[in-house]
Amino acid sequence: MKSPLLTLPGAVPAEGVDEGVAAHYGDLFREQRALADGTGFVDLSHRGVVTVTGDDRLAWLHLLLTQHVSDLPAGQATEALILSANGHIEHALYLVDDGETVWAHVEPGTQEALIAYLESMKFFYKVEVADRTADIAVVHLPAGSIAEVPQGVAVRETPHGRDLFLPRADLEAYAGQAGPPAGILAYEALRVEQHRPRLGFETDHRTIPHELGWIGSAVHLQKGCYRGQETVARVQNLGKPPRRLVFLHLDGSEVHLPVAGTELRLAGDGPDGRKIGFITTSVRHHELGPVALALVKRNVAVDAPLVAGDTAAAQEVVVEP
Repeated sequence: MKSPLLTLPGAVPAEGVDEGVAAHYGDLFREQRALADGTGFVDLSHRGVVTVTGDDRLAWLHLLLTQHVSDLPAGQATEALILSANGHIEHALYLVDDGETVWAHVEPGTQEALIAYLESMKFFYKVEVADRTADIAVVHLPAGSIAEVPQGVAVRETPHGRDLFLPRADLEAYAGQAGPPAGILAYEALRVEQHRPRLGFETDHRTIPHELGWIGSAVHLQKGCYRGQETVARVQNLGKPPRRLVFLHLDGSEVHLPVAGTELRLAGDGPDGRKIGFITTSVRHHELGPVALALVKRNVAVDAPLVAGDTAAAQEVVVEP
């Protein structure tokens, strides 16, 4: 979905999975500072939107998701995963129930596969699943924002801000009153600062929730069975995940950021040292400078200096080894 807000002054289109919205509107650091101060908004209208209705919607989703949602109060935001039979992360849902409908936004382009899976699991439950991406746009208001929320719009309120499920036809009009726009790069910079993983960025085909710190926020450890629960329980009770998420401070003297997939090595091992991890997301932050999220082997010492390609990197612990 190509956003109509790409016609706003200064808009530069994003690329890759975030294609369809603006990367920035001409001043990346100004946009970051505005979001950090609680002003402006982010156009996330490229994200998939899925709804579930019907009397059994919460009880049914409770059987499929990693999160405890059977008694989810109306208006309470949560996030949840869908795992493979082996416990690997397949989908990440950011959802809220408004009392009649569960609203969820998901990574761009993943909604069709998610809906296909949900449809295959309906059985006799009284639920209806719908792809609302064509008529609903996600808009993010940062924490502290006093921008007005239109009446009747579903809202996910989190410590990081509010996600609005706005009729796509109202997107341009709302943008005119919601304050200065901020691009997806500013949003991503704050996400990295907050150590929040993103499906397809911090995950690969073998990622399990423990590696990213998703236990608790997206995975409930005291709920009933769901696909992949055996892996979650085994790692929680008997072992440790093979990798862990870290936050990296990168050498600010380098002109170029190490891109996603850049191999990490121990600084003391030199350029031919063994690979001990890789960059997942790298950004330029308005206060912290160049920073990144990365996955490293669990047994890497938490104070070990690292090198990302040719760029020196210092760790901060996100997931304990």
